[in-house]
Amino acid sequence: MKNRLYYGDNLKVLRQYVEAESVDLVYLDPPFKSEQDYNVLFAEQNGTRSGAQVRAFEDTWRWDQASAAAYQEVVEAGGRVSLVMQGLRQAIGENDMLAYLAMMAPRLVELHRVLKPTGSIYLHCDPTANHYLKLLMDAVFGPTSFLNEVIWKRTHAHGASRRYGPLHDAILYYAKTASHVWTSPKVQHDPEYIEKHFTHEDEQGRKFQPISLTGAGVRHGESGKPWRGVNPTHVGRHWALPKHVLSSLGLQEGTVQEKLDALDAAGLIYWPEKEGGTPRLKWYADRLAGAAIGDLWTDIPPISARSAERLGYPTQKPEPLLRRIIEASSREGDTVLDPFCGCGTTIAVAQRLKRRWIGIDVTHLAISLIKHRLHSAFADSIQETYEVVGEPADVHGARVLAEEDPYQFQYWALGLVGARPVEQKKGPDKGIDGRIFFHDSVESQETKQIVLSVKGGKLQVAHVRDLHGVVEREKAAVGVLITMQDPTQGMRAEAASAGFYESPWGTKHPRLQILTVQELLQGKKIDMPPSRDVRTFKKAPKAKGNPGRRMKNLFLF
Repeated sequence: MKNRLYYGDNLKVLRQYVEAESVDLVYLDPPFKSEQDYNVLFAEQNGTRSGAQVRAFEDTWRWDQASAAAYQEVVEAGGRVSLVMQGLRQAIGENDMLAYLAMMAPRLVELHRVLKPTGSIYLHCDPTANHYLKLLMDAVFGPTSFLNEVIWKRTHAHGASRRYGPLHDAILYYAKTASHVWTSPKVQHDPEYIEKHFTHEDEQGRKFQPISLTGAGVRHGESGKPWRGVNPTHVGRHWALPKHVLSSLGLQEGTVQEKLDALDAAGLIYWPEKEGGTPRLKWYADRLAGAAIGDLWTDIPPISARSAERLGYPTQKPEPLLRRIIEASSREGDTVLDPFCGCGTTIAVAQRLKRRWIGIDVTHLAISLIKHRLHSAFADSIQETYEVVGEPADVHGARVLAEEDPYQFQYWALGLVGARPVEQKKGPDKGIDGRIFFHDSVESQETKQIVLSVKGGKLQVAHVRDLHGVVEREKAAVGVLITMQDPTQGMRAEAASAGFYESPWGTKHPRLQILTVQELLQGKKIDMPPSRDVRTFKKAPKAKGNPGRRMKNLFLF
């Protein structure tokens, strides 16, 4: 099976493309308005609004006709999910929170369908909504399938107005059946624990803790017989030898006393200095398998501002968090699904751990970022391991996308040249839709830039003049206009009048360039200087060792 990355509504993708019981592990971090005031989520909404659509960096779930229709579909399907949603509507009313839950309910149903009987699901959520989502998860998976509510400390202490500072996220962990995969993950013991409990040293300086070789209660078989003059029955106990220690030494055969002799011969018996003391087992600190992981995770810090891992995506989660989840609930070759894959942390970690993966996202910006992340982390050769399917492959497909969703067309077009979209804020865009930063001088560390403008509709000579003004204002090396339509001769003449940018290498490059979608699809590139470093998205850390199987990743838009 090929790895797959889908562009589009994850509900439609799940229903159309993901087979039942084909996924081993699901991790999802659905977008949520966590930074809004809690009460705003419950404000009554009147009138009609356009359907909610998730875009990069913003969460726009609203109670409107689309969410009301989603709620109706869930309720009419019947079952426990229907009953829960009806109860929530009565309890919290028709508001943005109910819209969010109406969006999540059918997606959770589909995720249950695609999970294998041995599969698990981790739902990462904000404390504002996790209790409502748990009710939905109980309805979909069954209350007995709930395993943990993991508390992850995602930030450090900070002040909050008239309440305790919010520091954590919740991760709801459910299994489809009792036969779910669980690898019993461990973490290193706290050094303070080692220092406190392993207070003895042997002749080689190895630290150990003497632990009991007996168990409570009298036995009348071999475990109740004396050994080396020590009779455990005198104190109401019997010999109880740790099976995993015996197994590691190959001591499954023989009597209890013979096994004790073997342990003593191996130097693993601690004899108390006090006469008549009971011998104990030397439990060495360097033999510890690690501590079992609890449901309070304070050892995985958030991504710092200076971290090499940070890609600039607001909701990015640290790779160690996903590594822990994937290693705990899947094995090599298993399939991991993330239906809200964002900047692709789940995908990158799954690739590193030699898992197969399926990612789904609703924005071309996320798709471009994920492709860049894979390229940065797993070297240039990974480009040969995936194919793009369903993305506009011709002018007609691009035109349809431009008409249906101008923003997504803009993200897609910028992705064709490896440019990063400018983060959209309130107010005018200042004529810049994307940027490419580069360095073309060995001697100077000055960062140069290419500014880009994307036009999916009709072209005018004024668009070229405006871009010329932007290039001058921003002191950019080159300006690029990406268009759906072929430019007129007048537009090309206007671009030619801007002259050339001359690089330190002595090469010349048109200061203003017009590239059509058709030309880009045919492989034409921006005419730019030879660069020692091009920086569009921040580079992801390189994968260590073999990046894994050379499988083609399927991009379906």
